[in-house]
Amino acid sequence: MKIIHCADLHLDSKMTANLTNEKAKIRKAELLNTFKNMVKFASKNDVKAIIIAGDLYDTKNISATAKNTVIGEIVRHTEIDFYYLRGNHDSESLFEGVEIPANLKLFNENWISYEADNKKNIIITGIELTAENHNSFYDTLILAHDKFNIVVLHGQESLHKVKNDTWNISIRELKNKGIDYMALGHIHEYKQGTIDSRGRYCYCGCLEGRGFDECGEHGFVLLDIDEENKTFKTQFVPMAYRNLYTVKVDISDCMNTSDISDRIGNCLDGASYDEKSLIKIVLTGYTDIECEKNIELLEKEYENEYFFLKVSDESGFRVNYEEFQLDESLKGEFVRNVMSENTISEEDKAEIIRYGIQFLMGAKDN
Repeated sequence: MKIIHCADLHLDSKMTANLTNEKAKIRKAELLNTFKNMVKFASKNDVKAIIIAGDLYDTKNISATAKNTVIGEIVRHTEIDFYYLRGNHDSESLFEGVEIPANLKLFNENWISYEADNKKNIIITGIELTAENHNSFYDTLILAHDKFNIVVLHGQESLHKVKNDTWNISIRELKNKGIDYMALGHIHEYKQGTIDSRGRYCYCGCLEGRGFDECGEHGFVLLDIDEENKTFKTQFVPMAYRNLYTVKVDISDCMNTSDISDRIGNCLDGASYDEKSLIKIVLTGYTDIECEKNIELLEKEYENEYFFLKVSDESGFRVNYEEFQLDESLKGEFVRNVMSENTISEEDKAEIIRYGIQFLMGAKDN
């Protein structure tokens, strides 16, 4: 039997942290389309169940489009059972005013078990964590050890139980419970680990990256269960329409924007990123304090080559203070005054000198 494990779709996210309103609307639509593409994949590949391990939506105020899209896909694909467990972003009224389709299986604050595809030897069990049950849910989990047990949870895995953390999941407390596969949500990158000699836990990650803290490939996990032997295989399936990348570019010894542009171009050409990508260029290294650097111009140069590109300057400056010791110009006097100030750190001195020299150079040009 094939089952998809997905989580953290965060449909209806605003997406405006980096993007313009126009591009944010495009990304919101793409998140919905990726959900639909996942369901289409399931239908074409004889997947019998889709587990959504929390954070289907991003906010309590869900648009009619997002809600109707999800319900529409569930109703349209009666050959697939959908198992939905709410996460920390999901509202209690997700399906308020909506007739729950027969193939949509929901969980609540108590453990609920379902026979997957009416197969009595594959059981899907889940519970939604709350402030009231997050300390006790380990003790109330009772599984039949002769079944293939999938447990669904949403939270942060750790080795130990944290009493005051609603979303803490102690792997140690779940050992020897009879779990074969634990489908987790909350962490936005693909990750697997061992529960005990029998079971494994897995974070499938999110379907689409939304910010530059969610770089790289995203998708879902395809679980393929051998019903007779009660064994399984997993496969990560990339599904995101667009990927995000953070690219570090060392601009040491560059003297101007043109030099920096060449360095960026070499890095991008070598990586061959798709034009649909969202890219964050991070400038690193150390440049001369008089290096001319125009971030806006760098972003403009590449804005038509990718869906989105931004440049973040994290580079430092080399200050050869000896060059200014005997300099009788206004720059020399300025540098000596800053360097003689004992209440300023060396790092802050370099920053002050950089901006001061750039100001003096600008004033001279004008």
